[in-house]
Amino acid sequence: MSRATDGLTALGLKRPVLVVVLNLLIMLAGIVSIFGVEVRELPDIDRPVVVVRAVYQGASPTTMDAEVTSKVEGAVARVSGVLRIQSSSEENNMRVRMEFSPDIDVNVAANDVREAVSRITNQLPENLDQLLVIKADDDARPVVQLAVYSNTLAIQDLAERVERDLVPAFVSIDGVADVPLNGSQPRVLRVLLDPAKLARYGMVATDVLSSLETMNLDVPAGSYLSGKQELLVRANASTIDTEAINSILIKNGVRVRDVAEVYYGPMSAESYSLLNGRAVIGMGVLRQAGGNTIAIASDVKKRMAQINGQSKDLQVIVISDDSVFIKGALQEVLMSLMFAVVVVLIVIAVFLGQWKAVLIPAVTMPVSLVGTLAAIWLAGFSVNMLTLLALVLATGLIVDDAIVVLENIQRRKKLGESITVASLLGTKQVFFAVIATTASLVAVFLPIAFLPGETGRLFREFGMVLSMAVIISTFVALSLCPMLASKLLKEDAPSTGQVARLMGHLQAFGDRIANAYFRTLDGFLHHRLVFLLVFLGVALAGGLTFTLLNQELVPPEDRGRLVVDFTGPDGASLEYSGRQGQIAENIMRPYQEQGLITDMFTIVGRYDKNRVAIQANLADWSERDTSQQELAAKLSKELSSIPGAQVRFRNESSLNIRGGGGGLQIALLGDDYDVLANNADLLAEALLKQIDAVQDVRVQYDTSQPELGFEINREKASDLQVPVSRVTQTLQIMADEYQLLDLSVGDQAVPVMLGSSNGSLNSPFDLLNIYTSSETGQLVPLASMINVQERGVAAELDRHAQRRAVELNIGIPPGTDLGTTMQQIRAVADATLPSTSTLIFLGEAATLEESSNEMLITFAVALIVVFLVLAAQFESVGSALVVMFTVPFGLAAAVFALLITNQSLNLFSQIGLVLLIGLMTKNAILLVELMDQLRDEGHSIDSAIREGARMRLRPIAMTVLSTLLGVLPLVLMSGPGAEAREAIAWVVLGGLGLSTLFTLYLAPMGYSFIAPFMKPRAHAAELLDKEIEAYETSLKKGEVDV
Repeated sequence: MSRATDGLTALGLKRPVLVVVLNLLIMLAGIVSIFGVEVRELPDIDRPVVVVRAVYQGASPTTMDAEVTSKVEGAVARVSGVLRIQSSSEENNMRVRMEFSPDIDVNVAANDVREAVSRITNQLPENLDQLLVIKADDDARPVVQLAVYSNTLAIQDLAERVERDLVPAFVSIDGVADVPLNGSQPRVLRVLLDPAKLARYGMVATDVLSSLETMNLDVPAGSYLSGKQELLVRANASTIDTEAINSILIKNGVRVRDVAEVYYGPMSAESYSLLNGRAVIGMGVLRQAGGNTIAIASDVKKRMAQINGQSKDLQVIVISDDSVFIKGALQEVLMSLMFAVVVVLIVIAVFLGQWKAVLIPAVTMPVSLVGTLAAIWLAGFSVNMLTLLALVLATGLIVDDAIVVLENIQRRKKLGESITVASLLGTKQVFFAVIATTASLVAVFLPIAFLPGETGRLFREFGMVLSMAVIISTFVALSLCPMLASKLLKEDAPSTGQVARLMGHLQAFGDRIANAYFRTLDGFLHHRLVFLLVFLGVALAGGLTFTLLNQELVPPEDRGRLVVDFTGPDGASLEYSGRQGQIAENIMRPYQEQGLITDMFTIVGRYDKNRVAIQANLADWSERDTSQQELAAKLSKELSSIPGAQVRFRNESSLNIRGGGGGLQIALLGDDYDVLANNADLLAEALLKQIDAVQDVRVQYDTSQPELGFEINREKASDLQVPVSRVTQTLQIMADEYQLLDLSVGDQAVPVMLGSSNGSLNSPFDLLNIYTSSETGQLVPLASMINVQERGVAAELDRHAQRRAVELNIGIPPGTDLGTTMQQIRAVADATLPSTSTLIFLGEAATLEESSNEMLITFAVALIVVFLVLAAQFESVGSALVVMFTVPFGLAAAVFALLITNQSLNLFSQIGLVLLIGLMTKNAILLVELMDQLRDEGHSIDSAIREGARMRLRPIAMTVLSTLLGVLPLVLMSGPGAEAREAIAWVVLGGLGLSTLFTLYLAPMGYSFIAPFMKPRAHAAELLDKEIEAYETSLKKGEVDV
């Protein structure tokens, strides 16, 4: 049987029904997969995060750090899979955040952390309470922000309803980690003591404390057997009625009502929330690692509708919803995909001149695209912005193979071959070129899929989807295309009328361009050394331009909302912060009246009483001309005029990196906070002097928090027979409020707060006049054993990697080269800091530092793998070198495009550069492969170069134009997520457009340099045939023994 009738192509011509069925099965699998594949914003790149929180009433940051934080941190550091540990200690509470390896299940991690913490509970203070383990970063951005308000309920009653009914309803949703509240003031029972009345009756605060400890007494007392019946016995002395509590006897006939006031009321406000000036309770829905934002948001809205339908006295509304941005971004990419398909088909119609020929790629493109969805589902991937972006970029690629096959079939048919012969031989002629281009593209895309670290997990699906798309398109092009061509292109159907004239003009225009190319190519080949130097100069200029590009992790995104953080002086009251927030709202209100801002959600007391956070939701992207970043620049100048407030804008991104946006964060690690703070001040001063890009530096360690230190003289307390614990309890009760216990009221736990009555203490120094009791029952004034010292302390103490840390926030203007600035900071730190202090980058800067090294590895691996694949396929190192010779010039072209369009070097543009390597080698492969074929057929090197360039000009022009126009919608379409799409699109547009011109001249030029040192591939085959023939002849003559 003839070799011409063997193989995949011949199978399509001999058994067309089989080929059609195979391709229909591919498409059917893709259609079925649509209903099962997950839809999300980005691939699942979340690292599991577990947070431990603890509350220790009355503890200073220093006490929390020494007695709680360091011990918890040491225990959880031994848990398997922990990558990073960060902690902070504040007044009354501490927080330890652990980030785990991506392969660790968050539920397993949380259980391991609970077990580790339980092993050290005996080492922690006895009155430490609320030790919580949370399966999420409670400082993360909520995927859905809700507000609850009521026109009839008091704030404490509303808070009770929210905590009892709403929080459990939302926490139970699949994928939700936690629902923290803002502005909640739950109901408490207050017992407020009057110091004067206590003194009159000869009592102290701890006497009342002891008498109230039994008010929630409800304990099992065993069982009693009565005849044949067993009765459970329970001792119950609990009470929840205020009158009954007032009647509790303390001692000597004195009851609670005689020395205290008892009532139910709201808890003292630590924070409060406002929505457009109205008091609300804010609910933030936090997503678990791996949770699907779109699915969570949908379930939250369904649950919210049920609650609103069932509740007449409260309403829940959505403040912000991340799924709106995600759905909008996905819709934009889908629109780009459809536009790209239409444009590509128009390009094919124009080049081929036959509308009937357009039907072939119109069939093969959907098969390849929909078939890729089946591959996405089988691989366990999701439909997200990056996989859809991969499909948009693949639109031009998957039609390239069909174009090459179809154009060659049409060319051979015009030379006189029948359509069947042309379909068979035309496809076989380009078979190797199609396989080689596919292999080179896969060789580039696969290293992207296996990138290490954060970048690898982000772009793994992107690289794999591109690889799967071109593999499927290759099968479709080599099987379905020739079969369809043999059926549809039997007779030419010449265009008539306006279409014919248009096609004629376009053909004439194309011929003029082709003739110009052939003439200039001759000139390049005659003066190849001169032009080689010119091209080398272009490549060198590209390398120099590369150093001028700004580096950042991701381009700033317009996510449709502005988040502004205000920090007031340490020790500022909630009322002071509220006034600061109101001033900020008044500054922003004109933009709300203009319709640019739709809602303002304000949290006063976020994390601390001196902090305010304002979230301004912006109008839809289609309804405004001002971007989020432009509005932030305007407001920055106005908000900075607020006295006593430090203003910071948070630039949120899809990567949801902790600490991302709002400048650059670093930390100094060491053993002593005061030494670190001094070094931080020295570094801050040096950075401001030596780095132009640094506008301001804020050291996050400030001993301006006023503290009144009551130093207990243990020796005097011992002489007076007063236990130190009784002194501290008395101070806790009278200075603030002491949470005594929780009362069971209905199905709610109501805290009992024991404190001093309002107005009983006019000054903190009045505490010295308070009495406590000795072991003998004598009243002893606190002044007799306490010394008071007023000082300033730090409001928060941080730790990183189990070491004490002082953080610095460095302000840099928008558009600053983050990579260069990081290098400068590192250099200044090395020259300024002593060896005892270690500098680390945080947030976005830390991720950029990691990803930069990863991308260098990827570039190197991609180039090596492509070269090896080409050498293996061509069976020639020389041909592979010719193809790789074009790569530096294409990358230079892409760098020029980034500079001209004011794009930065970020994760997306870097991936675009790696992608460009495959796109450039593809065109060079088409040229070099045909030149090798022509040399095998006996053409001279010069003839092979010219004839190969002539035959490949049209298919290269078609494939490049279809790819460029397929990518064009990514640049033209705005809306959510446009920044990331543009970053890749400009690399492909500029790089591929200019690099094609380079390739059309560089590949022939490089071939002319290297070909004289290469023998045609047929030469090796001829030598082998001659040796075999000589061996067989010798065998027949009996000259060789077998």
